[in-house]
Amino acid sequence: MPLFHYKMVNHDGDVLEGSMDGPSRNEVAIKLQNAGNIPLHIAETTGQQSRTIGLSFFRSQQDRISQKDIPLFTRELATILEAGLALDHALATLEQLASKPAMKKMIGRINQRIKAGSSFSAALEAQGKTFNALYLNTVRAGEAGGALAIVLDRLADYLERSAEIRSVIVSALFYPIILSVVALLSIIALLTYVVPQFVPLFADVGQALPFLTQVVFTVAELLRQYWWLLLATFALLVWLLDRRLQNPAFRYQVDAFLLRMPLVGELIVKLDIARFARTLSTLLANGVAMLVAISIVREVIGNKVLAKAVAAAEPELERGNSLAKPLTESQHFPPLALQLIRVGEETGQLEKMLSKVADIYEKESQVTIKRLLILLEPVLILGLGAVIAVIIISILLAILGLNDLVI
Repeated sequence: MPLFHYKMVNHDGDVLEGSMDGPSRNEVAIKLQNAGNIPLHIAETTGQQSRTIGLSFFRSQQDRISQKDIPLFTRELATILEAGLALDHALATLEQLASKPAMKKMIGRINQRIKAGSSFSAALEAQGKTFNALYLNTVRAGEAGGALAIVLDRLADYLERSAEIRSVIVSALFYPIILSVVALLSIIALLTYVVPQFVPLFADVGQALPFLTQVVFTVAELLRQYWWLLLATFALLVWLLDRRLQNPAFRYQVDAFLLRMPLVGELIVKLDIARFARTLSTLLANGVAMLVAISIVREVIGNKVLAKAVAAAEPELERGNSLAKPLTESQHFPPLALQLIRVGEETGQLEKMLSKVADIYEKESQVTIKRLLILLEPVLILGLGAVIAVIIISILLAILGLNDLVI
């Protein structure tokens, strides 16, 4: 039976740590709860200590507040507040639990402001860009409604769901990226180490080499002699593109082009609509006003064309019109999403319908990603094969020409 290490808060509000045998994390959590405790963190200890020692250096180098820390902080704070502890006591508890010095210091600063009479949302806002507008406005709504624990619990659900979607996308792209890197390195190795071995064979022939052979030999020579210049040129182009993308008009044109691309545009629409629906549903469910929620949501959407379509809804909402009407006029939102939003507005269940829209398009996004990968993998493999074939054919053409000269 595995051994689990746990951190918990007892009925006196003290933070305790310990270990317990159990068939699963859920069973250990149930045992702790039945004893009147609040489990905060449970992890299987098998092999953990050796990994901790081996990674201690890297953890010290990476000791900063990351995207994974905020959902955990939100979930733990919601759990402690639901147990009835006061906010300052809950923050003090989390400060003791924090393993990262950066998190410990941040929670301490928040708690100091709370004790000085500041509101929780104002204390969070004072931490700079750590907490975004969505987080801050959700907390403000929770404070105004006197349901901070409930709001934080919903916010933690949203953050964890968003992190899960990001993780799925990153995992899906991992193999194609590795395959692309291997392919590029293979081509570079052929051009810089293999092809130059054949150059001396044809240096004193006195006959013009085939055009394809000349091209391959020239590219190989450029890579060997001027690799630093090519690398610098590539870096310059990336920098220039990044600067151009900061221009709103150019960024809008690029995003519009991406939406017109087969499969890629479909994926962008599904991902952004899922993000739009999930974020708006979370904000409205937590008591944030519609106009404020829309202004936050448009900043969450990555594609500027879709963000502009959402921004166009603000004046319509101010005039008392529905959300579905301006979204329909934009012609960028899928009919199913528009129909569900329209039904939600007509039945007074907009938050619920938006949540369903998010569920639908999150699943469809994963299906589209799989379809893209099914197409991308053979394209990469065939592309690598084609480049290698061109290199081999160019050398064979030169060898055949040499044989003809000898004959």
